Amino acid sequence: MKVTFCKMGPEHLDQVFEIEQASYPAPWSRQTFSSEIKNSFAHYIVALVNGQVAGYGGMWLVLEEAQITNVAVHPDYRMNNIGKMLMMELIRRAALFGIFKMTLEVRPSNLIARHLYTTMGFIEKGLRKKYYTDNNEDAIIMWKYGLENGQGVLVNT
Repeated sequence: MKVTFCKMGPEHLDQVFEIEQASYPAPWSRQTFSSEIKNSFAHYIVALVNGQVAGYGGMWLVLEEAQITNVAVHPDYRMNNIGKMLMMELIRRAALFGIFKMTLEVRPSNLIARHLYTTMGFIEKGLRKKYYTDNNEDAIIMWKYGLENGQGVLVNT
């Protein structure tokens, strides 16, 4: 399966919203995505397979940090490493912007995502109590340092 990446545009929003609804208990609205792709601090990408959106990811770029906002893969494309490829592409793009630190929040119950982030060098650094409004679940704050050359190699900082 050949996966390509491009910046998310208005033409992707219907498919992105469909994936969002299938992926999250409290999904963002289509309007939120529409606003985000116009936000000068935000950078959103889509993973395409045969012209179809197989997944998407986004981040906010503020000063020297990238904050992952969301990453999701269409149910039909899960278990094909597309989530990992999206994360690697976000890391690569953050490094191109001169950013070398990345953070994200993840549900303690989302074991698949936590495993992916850990294998990519993210480390748990904190907790946001009752972060998720749908069920008041906490969020684990994870950080990754040393995104040089887009490889996301963990370095001592």
